[in-house]
Amino acid sequence: MEKTLNNMKQWDEQDSLKEYRNEFYIKDKTIYLDGNSLGLLSKRAEQALLSMLESWKNHGIDGWTSGDNPWFYFAESLGALSAPLVGAKKEEVTVTGSTTSNLHQLLATFYEPKGKRTKIVADVLNFPSDIYAIQSILKLKGNDPKEHLVQVDSEDGRNIREEDIIKELSDEVALLILPTVLYRSGQLFDIKKITEEAHKHGILVGWDGCHSVGAIPHHFHDWGVDFAYWCNYKYLNAGPGGVGALFVHEKHLGKTPGLTGWFGSQKEKQFDMEHTFTPAQTSGAFQIGTPHIFSMAPLLGSLEMFNEIGIEKIREKSLHQTRILMELIEHELKDFHFNIANPTEDKIRGGHVSLEHEEAARICKALKEHGVIPDFRKPSIIRLAPVALYTTYEELYETVMILKKIMQEKLYENYSNERGVVA
Repeated sequence: MEKTLNNMKQWDEQDSLKEYRNEFYIKDKTIYLDGNSLGLLSKRAEQALLSMLESWKNHGIDGWTSGDNPWFYFAESLGALSAPLVGAKKEEVTVTGSTTSNLHQLLATFYEPKGKRTKIVADVLNFPSDIYAIQSILKLKGNDPKEHLVQVDSEDGRNIREEDIIKELSDEVALLILPTVLYRSGQLFDIKKITEEAHKHGILVGWDGCHSVGAIPHHFHDWGVDFAYWCNYKYLNAGPGGVGALFVHEKHLGKTPGLTGWFGSQKEKQFDMEHTFTPAQTSGAFQIGTPHIFSMAPLLGSLEMFNEIGIEKIREKSLHQTRILMELIEHELKDFHFNIANPTEDKIRGGHVSLEHEEAARICKALKEHGVIPDFRKPSIIRLAPVALYTTYEELYETVMILKKIMQEKLYENYSNERGVVA
C-alpha cells in the first residue's frame, strides 16, 4: 500500500507522544535511526546529571545519605523505577555494572554444574560478549567450552527457530542464556514459552534484554524468569557507558552471589566493616563495587519519561513505525535488491528494521553523508531503529527517499564496502 508524505504528516500530528521529541537534543538536518545502539541525550537526563554534580558540590561526603537522591540507595532507587519496564517487583531490579560484568556475576552465581548437568545452552547469533562470558565461566569451573557450550544453530543466518532451542534442552543442561531480541535481525523470542519449557527440564534461564528493554514490555516476574541483564544506553537513553541493570527473581533473593563485594552487603551491616559478608535480601546483593553515580544519573531523567508514558504505549508506536518503514521500503526500494531480514509479524519483531544488501557498508556511509544515521552489522545488515520518543513518521519517509536517491544515482559507489573501526 502506497504511503505519501501527507500520510506521514497526519500520523505525526495525531501522535500522542509527539511532545516528547522536544525533550531531546536532536542535531539539525539529521535523522537519527541508531537509538538501538546509543539513544540520544534528553534534557531531563542532562538535568539529572547536573543535579547530581550539585549534590556533590553542596553535600560532599554527606551526599551518600543526603540530597534528593542519596547515593547510598541510588542503585536500588533506579531499579525500582526500572521495574515496571520489565514486569518486576522493585526489589528484583538493581542498576549496576555493565551488561558483561553483570552476566559474569549471574553466571558465577547460577552456574552450578553437578553430575551430568554441566552444559550451558546459548545461540549462534548472540552478541559475542555474552558468549565470551559463558566461555569464561565454563573454563573457570573446569569445563571445556567446546564440549559444554551448546549453541543453537540458525538455518538462515538471521533467525532461530524456537523449536530448535527447545530440542537442546535436557537433563545435561544447567543454564539457558538467550537474548530477548536478536541484535542483527530483530527477532523477538517468546520469553514466557521458552522459560517454561526450560523449567520443565530443571534448567535455569537468563535473558539478555539489551535490545528490548525500553522498547518492548516484559513480565519477567510473572513469567518466572530466573535472571536477566541489560544495558541502559540504547532505548533507555542513559548515555555512552551508562550503567547496566539486572533482574533476579524473588525466588532466588537471599542466595549468596557468586562474586561478592562490599556494595552487595545488607545496607544496615555494610559499614560494620566485618569480614563476614552479609548479603542484601534484594537484587542489590548482586552489586560488587561502589556505584558509578555520575554514569547512573542520566538514567533518572530518562526513566521519568518512561514512567509517565508507560511501556505499552511506546511499544504500540514502535510497532506501527517499524511497520510503516517496512511498507515504504517494499514500495519504494523494490528494484534495488534489498531484503527485509527482520520478522514482519508484530509478535516476533523487536524495535528495529533489519535490511540486507551486499553493499550495506557503503550504503550506510552514503546515508550518513546525507544526514541519516543508521547502524551497520556484518556482513551485510543495515539496521534502522525508529525510537518512539523522538523519531517522526516524516523522518521515516525522508529516510527511504534518501535511500532511493542513493541507489538510483549509485552514490554508495563513492565509498569502500568496509566497516569503520566502530560500526
